[in-house]
Amino acid sequence: MIAALLIGRQGSIGFPRKNTYPVMGRALMEYPLLAAMCAKEVDEVYISTDSPDIIRIGEKQGVNIIKRPAYLCTKEAHGEDAFVHGYKYIRDELKKDIEMIVLLHCNAPCVLPEQIDEGVRILRQHPEYDSAVTASKYNMYSTVRARKIGEDGLLHPFIPFELYPEDMQISCDRDEQGDTYFADVCLSVVRPRCLEDLNYGILPQRWMGQKIYPIKQWGGVDVDYEWQMPLAETWLKMHGFTEDSVPYAK
Repeated sequence: MIAALLIGRQGSIGFPRKNTYPVMGRALMEYPLLAAMCAKEVDEVYISTDSPDIIRIGEKQGVNIIKRPAYLCTKEAHGEDAFVHGYKYIRDELKKDIEMIVLLHCNAPCVLPEQIDEGVRILRQHPEYDSAVTASKYNMYSTVRARKIGEDGLLHPFIPFELYPEDMQISCDRDEQGDTYFADVCLSVVRPRCLEDLNYGILPQRWMGQKIYPIKQWGGVDVDYEWQMPLAETWLKMHGFTEDSVPYAK
């Protein structure tokens, strides 16, 4: 079976109640939830949470609720551990035979059902791949342009230029160094082996494994601060969402 697992907890510090924050007539978490529910390849949808508000929305949509343990609900807890817990609950407690699992975040709305279906198809066609994930192009945030504040209080290259290849052209042109993609965590379709041994995966998103296929998109964002909400809303509007409708059959 193909299971979709959506995670989100209460108690966000940077943006309180972000997962249920209203955007275009819906709670933020409803966008990845609806995408999973409407994906043709997904058999069952689960939400792992400790939030009564998230539980209420999930139950209203008729999906399965997994009680997220308290130790996975602290500010120090890692999302990858919540994914592992949810996966093992579905596998061991519910006795489900999982072919692939679709991993989603309540605060990452930039995903469509067809992207989920594409990820599943890609992994079926390429058994050597560990995962298929949405990847957004952000050339303005390339490592060449990134800076950090040094002990002297001044800006310095985040990665020292002497570590780049000698023949690499470095300039103020944001596109000259090639495209820079970020795994935007809006969607990760992964094989069970990725969650059975996180040490196999590449940091910082170890649940993606090592051989990661990019489902390219633009502007994908996981919302951690209120100022990011207009970015998410722009993505939703550009993909046909309105307050009254979604661009696919519910």
